[in-house]
Amino acid sequence: MKRLPHYKTNTITVIATLYIFLWVYAASSKLWDFHQFTIQLGQSPVLTAYANEVAWGIPIAEYLLAIILVFHGSRLWGFYGSFALMVMFTTYIVLVLNFSDYIPCSCGGVLEDMGWTEHIVFNMFFVALAVIAIIVLESSAPIQKSKTLKPSP
Repeated sequence: MKRLPHYKTNTITVIATLYIFLWVYAASSKLWDFHQFTIQLGQSPVLTAYANEVAWGIPIAEYLLAIILVFHGSRLWGFYGSFALMVMFTTYIVLVLNFSDYIPCSCGGVLEDMGWTEHIVFNMFFVALAVIAIIVLESSAPIQKSKTLKPSP
């Protein structure tokens, strides 16, 4: 990848740092009270059958994304993964809000204290950050030239 202008580098660094803090905090808070997190997932109308697997999978995915985002060479993958995970979380919230009578919150820490509207806004903010980072990184990637279009000597 070619060198990014200073303002783009700073933008990517800030977004990566925010996501790293988010993922480490979210995963750690889930594991800190793992029993409660598993119970809440088990009460979910969507995830009941897979509560144990999801209870391990989500924090592992969050930690992995945090690690991937630390390294400059893998940040684009980290932002794609972060985008996907945040979209999945947001979709889950919208589905449960619209199609379930009981809405357990399996978020941890400070996020658990948010209302559902605030939580969706929070998630959409992070989705937007991932989109911005992806666009900046993708637009800065070198263009691959096709070997078949070489000018003749």
